[in-house]
Amino acid sequence: MNFKLILALILAGFAVLFIVQNVVVVEFRFLFWTLSMSRSLLMFFLLAIGVTIGWLLHSYSLHQKKKRGLTP
Repeated sequence: MNFKLILALILAGFAVLFIVQNVVVVEFRFLFWTLSMSRSLLMFFLLAIGVTIGWLLHSYSLHQKKKRGLTP
């Protein structure tokens, strides 16, 4: 069988297990807002925000290097 398929199925299984174990609803407060959502959904959103910020900062730094002529 394909190694990538097996690895993807294992990771999907771990993701499902994580979601099932973290369904408790937590209250999230930020400044004046209060939001209630499941813990796993909150962790997913925080991960997505972190990946997006990292990607944007990396793109910005590459743009600055290219602008200065440091990368070919």
